[in-house]
Amino acid sequence: MSCEDLVCAGCAHPVAEGRCPRCRAYRDRMHQNAFGGMTPVIVSLLLIALLLSLALQQLSGA
Repeated sequence: MSCEDLVCAGCAHPVAEGRCPRCRAYRDRMHQNAFGGMTPVIVSLLLIALLLSLALQQLSGA
C-alpha cells in the first residue's frame, strides 16, 4: 500500500498531498521504509527465488 491510496483521518485529504502535519509525518515515515513498502511476504518470495536460482546455478555448473 502506498500513501497515494490513503486518506488522512485528520483532514480527510489524500496523505500523498501532505496537507496537515499528520499527513506529512505519515508520508515521510512510509517513504523511509527500508524495503520501499514491500510486505514480508514479497520479501520472502524474493529471497526464495534468489536461493532457487543459486541452487540451479550450482547444479548446472557441477
